Amino acid sequence: MRPTGKLHLGNLHGALRNWIELQDSGGYECYYFVADWHALTSDYAGTAEIRENITDMVIDWLSVGLNPERSTLFIQSHVKEHAELFLLLGMFTPLPWLERNPTYKEMKAELSGKDLSTFGFLGYPVLQAADIIMYKAYGVPVGVDQLPHIELTREIARRFNFLYGDLFPLPEPLLTDVPKLLGIDGRKMSKSYDNAIYLSDRGDVLQKKVASMFTDPQRMRRTDPGRPELCNVFSFHGIYSPPDLVSEIERQCRLAGIGCTECKKLLADWLEEGIRPIHERQDYYGAHLDEVRAVIEEGTAKAAGVARRTMEEVREFVKI
Repeated sequence: MRPTGKLHLGNLHGALRNWIELQDSGGYECYYFVADWHALTSDYAGTAEIRENITDMVIDWLSVGLNPERSTLFIQSHVKEHAELFLLLGMFTPLPWLERNPTYKEMKAELSGKDLSTFGFLGYPVLQAADIIMYKAYGVPVGVDQLPHIELTREIARRFNFLYGDLFPLPEPLLTDVPKLLGIDGRKMSKSYDNAIYLSDRGDVLQKKVASMFTDPQRMRRTDPGRPELCNVFSFHGIYSPPDLVSEIERQCRLAGIGCTECKKLLADWLEEGIRPIHERQDYYGAHLDEVRAVIEEGTAKAAGVARRTMEEVREFVKI
């Protein structure tokens, strides 16, 4: 995950909940890292906040339930072997593979205010492949939009094995059902859209954001029947409110028995209650930064040991 700013509920339900489930299932040895080099692919001109963002993001990881006793948490740039493997993979990765990456043009369009005509931005899938195969991963937790990157990683690993010998397994995507959780304006929740509810939002800030959320666009008046299946507020209720309340809200909405203002007030209360444990842990780790630094140092040392052994094998296979 790139340290580009505060984490929000989209990050929690789109990725972190899945990470925690994999960690707690007992069937996986999990590596989760702060992708600070990847952050430079689009934010190379503004690096002042990266170090602070790294600390804040690891605090959020620990606060939502990632456990350093079960998962290895580390910082990408502190394991220099990632850069070496990236260099070697880049020597034989065909340029057309990168140019036809379907998310390349999409991201350039989405971030049109930045100059992304750079080697780093074009080549970041190669770095991503290095990040994955360094640990000989058999599975990568991703959303559907990241499938092309996993397939490209498989192609790069397959090409290495063909050229130099079988060293790397071909990783499979570990897909999960992601709840439909949009930003307060109905678009994808994103810091760049200024529409996110952050994990750190609480009190008046949280109440105001929920109060401004878009609802069913055709429900213009209090007396208009609603369509809960088209309402983003109702999507949040499905996650944070008790099941009996969710059923009652759905029924009352369709009958125009409850207004959007009242519905949002109920959501704000249950949402704050649902993320209160995260806030409590955020407060704890914010006051105990030495523990956060220790987690990072220990995880990075473990990851670096694995990466060192992998690169010894790589150099032997490549004969350099």
